[in-house]
Amino acid sequence: MFGEVSRRKFLSRMGTAGLAAMGTIPILSGCGRASREAKADHVILLWMAGGMCHTETFDPKKYTPFEKGMESKSVYSTFPEIPTVIDGVSFSEGLESIGQVMDRGTIIRSYRSADLGFILHTRHQYHWHTCYEPPQSVQPPHIGAWIAKELGPVNPVMPPFIDIGQRMTVGEGEELKAFHSGGFLGSEYGPFAIPDPSQGLDSVSPPRGMDLSRFESRNKLYRELIKASPFGDYASSYHQESMERAMERSYQLLKSPEVAAFNLALEPQEKYDLYNTGRFGLGCLLARRLVENGARFISVTTEYEPFLGWDTHENGHTRLVDMKRQIDRPVAQLILDLEERGLLDRTLIIMASEFSRDMLMEGRPGEKVQDQVEVPDNVEELKHYGMHRHFTDGSSILLWGGGIKKGHVMGETADERPFKAISKPVVIDEVHQTIYHLLGLDPETNYEIEGRPFYTTPDGKGKPILEVLG
Repeated sequence: MFGEVSRRKFLSRMGTAGLAAMGTIPILSGCGRASREAKADHVILLWMAGGMCHTETFDPKKYTPFEKGMESKSVYSTFPEIPTVIDGVSFSEGLESIGQVMDRGTIIRSYRSADLGFILHTRHQYHWHTCYEPPQSVQPPHIGAWIAKELGPVNPVMPPFIDIGQRMTVGEGEELKAFHSGGFLGSEYGPFAIPDPSQGLDSVSPPRGMDLSRFESRNKLYRELIKASPFGDYASSYHQESMERAMERSYQLLKSPEVAAFNLALEPQEKYDLYNTGRFGLGCLLARRLVENGARFISVTTEYEPFLGWDTHENGHTRLVDMKRQIDRPVAQLILDLEERGLLDRTLIIMASEFSRDMLMEGRPGEKVQDQVEVPDNVEELKHYGMHRHFTDGSSILLWGGGIKKGHVMGETADERPFKAISKPVVIDEVHQTIYHLLGLDPETNYEIEGRPFYTTPDGKGKPILEVLG
């Protein structure tokens, strides 16, 4: 799509940034931590990795049923609209359950991804999760790492930042690792990774067949190996100590009663079945259990793997039928369960994707870039029916709980192609500062890195989206 040279260059610069972060000691500058009353204690990010099309999900346009030979440019939405609980607001067919919990939250229909020169999933995911455009000379922390550092754990035994559902061994794994990181803040604030929520207990248990004393010996040996590795030679004392603290916290979790929260087998079967639409659905269940046990920031992803999931470069319509099945019931159930347990008001839930899609437009109007899959002028096969190409000028973000306005819709996209944001555009700096605002974090929070202040959002100029605050 964009050539291997660009991808290698991106990886090379990210590797350099990682080494720079290891040798960098952050110095707290000024405020830090919470400085205003918080409306939320927990955050759950529901990450629709791969480019969730807004016109096929939460911002439907004119329904265009499939006909062999139809013009590609005539395709607006490949699903009919369905009503939501909010009067006059419709979603795309297949999202009925989420539509019925929108009286608890807000829909932003005017998010615009940045123009990063060319559109690449991992570049835009990096930007969304860190708020900094890649590449950077110093590795910026993931938003979950900022929150883990500034607020600490709700429960000291629980990892403050947990990532559920993303394997780092799939295509573009190295690029994914570039932003799944504590960055210059250190390893202790990076994500505690659970690639498969159905095996969450394995993530916090000694390997099968290994008793605790043998595990302790292995743990001691592992620490010695780290000290003898390049990390021990080149990482700053700060980062070495951070790694030690991360390992110690993991070890303490292993021995704690809270380890039961990771065991989905303890969930009543009826409730388990409501969530069990696959790894993402079970990830939502695990997120609920972790919030109940004091986790601070949790990311649950549909997982980014090229040409799978929301990465619909072909078979857009048929793929989305399955993606909606995976997310609709579990997301709605998560909202309802947190509400029933009295946790929704203090838990901020965000549902988002790196960018959207459009049948005909790659990027912005007039932008000349290469495409991965050619979309013919006429749709002759069902695999060409759906929204294929990347689109950055308009997409949807959903928010619930944690101080968010209820039953509200913000922004608008055009009803004709290109379906771009035409009112109240929102950018990533504002999204991040809205999250920090609800958590009570001061927008001036920064660390001195290589002699310059490094803010939670670039230059510390991000402002919260006041319209979505309850």
